[in-house]
Amino acid sequence: MGYAQLVIGPAGSGKSTYCSSLYQHCETVRRSIHIVNLDPAAEHFDYPVAMDIRELISLDDVMEELGLGPNGALIYCMEELEDNLDDWLTEQLDNYTDDDYLVFDCPGQIELFSHVPVLRNFVEHLKRKNFNVCAVYLIDSQFITDVTKFISGCMASLSAMVQLELPHVNILSKMDLLTNKKDVEDYLNPEPRALLSELNQRMAPQFLKLNKALIELVDEYSMVNFVPLDLRKESSIKYVLAQIDNCIQYGEDADVKVRDFDPEDDDE
Repeated sequence: MGYAQLVIGPAGSGKSTYCSSLYQHCETVRRSIHIVNLDPAAEHFDYPVAMDIRELISLDDVMEELGLGPNGALIYCMEELEDNLDDWLTEQLDNYTDDDYLVFDCPGQIELFSHVPVLRNFVEHLKRKNFNVCAVYLIDSQFITDVTKFISGCMASLSAMVQLELPHVNILSKMDLLTNKKDVEDYLNPEPRALLSELNQRMAPQFLKLNKALIELVDEYSMVNFVPLDLRKESSIKYVLAQIDNCIQYGEDADVKVRDFDPEDDDE
C-alpha cells in the first residue's frame, strides 16, 4: 500500500513552499517522503524532485511549438499527461516500493481540480496502483479576512472535493505572514449561525435565502474546519502532517497521536 498527498489550491497559496517545508521536516525526523512535480511551468525547486512532469512535457515547449498562451498550454500539458498517464506512472513508480509516501505538487490553475477531469483521472490511476490518496487544499490565510472571502474559499474547496472525491484536508497557509492573527481566528472553527448572521449583515436583503443555502452547504460538508499552518513552528507542520496521515491511514500501527493545536503556541 502506497500513500500520497495531492497538494492543490489557487496560484500563490503556498503549495511549493508547503512541499519544501514538509520535506525538510521529514528529513529532520528521519521519515522518507518523495516530492513529485506536476507543474509543467515550474522552474525552481527548494526540494529534491523525485519525479518531474517536465521530463514528459514542458509548458515552454508547448507555447513555442503550438503558439498557445500560458493557460491554454497548461491545459494541453495536463491533457498530454492524462493521455500517457498509465505508462508514465508505471515507469516512474517502478523505482519505489509499495509503502512509499509521495507528495504531488500540483499547478495552481483552479479548473484543473474543479472543472476538468485531468486530476480526477490521475487520482483514479493512483488508486488502481494501490495508493491511498488525500487532497490537501491550501488557501492563503491573508485572503480569509472577512466572511464573504471565507465563503468564497469554502466554495472553491468544495468544488475540488466534489470533483476529486477524496479525503480532504483544508489548510490556511502563510499564517506566519499574518500581521494580525485575530483576523482569521474566527474562521478556524466558526459557528454556522454566526457566519450566517455576519454574512447577512454584509449582503443586500435579496441575498438572504442564498446566504442561508450557502452556510447550510458549507456546514453539511464540514467545510468550516481549516487547519492553520505556521511554517516557523515545527509543531504546526507536525500537526498538519498528522491530520493528513490519519486521512490516508498512514502509520496506523504506530498509533499516531494528535494534540490540539493553537496557532499562538510556541515551538516545544
